[in-house]
Parts: sequence; structure tokens; C-alpha cells
Amino acid sequence: MLKDIDHILISEEKIKEEVSKLGKELSQIYKDKNPLLICTLKGSAVFYADLIRSMDIPLELEFIRTSSYGNGTNSSKNIQMDAKGVVDLKNRHVILVEDIIDTGNTLKFLKEFFYSVGVADFKTCVLLNKPSRREVEIEADYICFKVPDEFVVGYGLDFAQKYRNLPFIGVLKEKVYKK
Repeated sequence: MLKDIDHILISEEKIKEEVSKLGKELSQIYKDKNPLLICTLKGSAVFYADLIRSMDIPLELEFIRTSSYGNGTNSSKNIQMDAKGVVDLKNRHVILVEDIIDTGNTLKFLKEFFYSVGVADFKTCVLLNKPSRREVEIEADYICFKVPDEFVVGYGLDFAQKYRNLPFIGVLKEKVYKK
């Protein structure tokens, strides 16, 4: 896998530092609110696991599956969501944990969905923000890193379901995804 990485954009150490810092911040903000943290599978799973372990308050966990990329490198804008079995969200303090905000289409879709079911409060927490690719006007509430318009993998992010287990964020060599 390492031979496919052009360069490391964000080190494992830097990720741990920022995620821990964010977990402490969220713990302060939500200390009396029993927040529901919702992980968007699969890309956010690694970030989510580290984030919740860095929080020292009562909280609840939930998972949804979203998809807009398939095995490609660009969003199809056809956002699909599977939230079967998700707990009642009405009047809950929800923190959506996402791996990356790119075009913003998925985040906008999810924000509209969660407010439509009556959440008390909805905040978004993303590992990576790629504002140069934004197609809709939306921003995350909490962001660990801003990244350039490069194809990134690792720490949960993939290309064709590979590279998720890399402990860092790396830039994938163009020849790998342009085959």
C-alpha cells in the first residue's frame, strides 16, 4: 500500500493530537447534554472511534451509511443513506461525525434530514475539510484539518475500499486512481 502513496499529508501523531483536542472541546460543550454521536460509515469509523475515546462525558453512539462516490473519485451527487434502526432523534443533541467535507452535498443532505426529524441541535464534526471543491454553501461546525484538492486516503478514507487502515492521511498517486 505504501508504494501507492505519493506523500504523507498529515502524520499519525498530528491526527492523534487534533482528535484528542477536539474530543476535549466537545466534552466541555456537551457535558450536560448526553449527545448522540452519529458515525457515517465507513470512512468515518476510525476517526469516530478515536474521537469518542477522547471524550469523557456520557454520550450515545449511532451509525448510518451514506454513499455518493462508489468506487470513483468524484461525488455522483446521488446521495444514498441507510439509517435503518437508528434511535429516535427527536429533541436530541446530535453530532454527526464525518471523514471529509468535499463538495458539501452529502453534509447538506444529512443536515436537512436531521432537522426534518426534529433534533434539538445538530452539529457537524469533520476530520478533513476540502473547501476548494465545495459545490453548495455549507461548512462543518468542527474541523480538524483543512486539506488541498488532492486525492487523500488513510485513517478511514479509501479508494475502492483500500487504504482505510493507513494510520496517516496520505495523497494517493494519480496513476493508481486514473487506471
